[in-house]
Amino acid sequence: MPNAFLFRGKPAACLLDQYWWNEMEHAEFDAAFDKLAEGYSEGVYEGRRFGLIVRRSEDGRRNSLFARELAGTDIVSFNVYRVTSGKISLKPCEMSADKVVAFVLDFRPDS
Repeated sequence: MPNAFLFRGKPAACLLDQYWWNEMEHAEFDAAFDKLAEGYSEGVYEGRRFGLIVRRSEDGRRNSLFARELAGTDIVSFNVYRVTSGKISLKPCEMSADKVVAFVLDFRPDS
């Protein structure tokens, strides 16, 4: 299976149905994503500056992030859907779930 479809070495087409995305990882990702301000902001990831846009629906069930490296060509883009069972479905856009999760956990917004 190509790396684009792996998350920590396991298939990651949709985390909603994957039992291996444990509660600790889920909680860590949720906490980091919740700290990101809605709308446009800038910050640093891996020593590079990024501009990002976070959008959240009013009910909090549909969320998205699009980030672009300001002095380069790298991007990070995904949607997160929260279902009533409390689980989430992470949908990376043309990239690996590993990249998305690492970005959300390690991105440091400007103060």
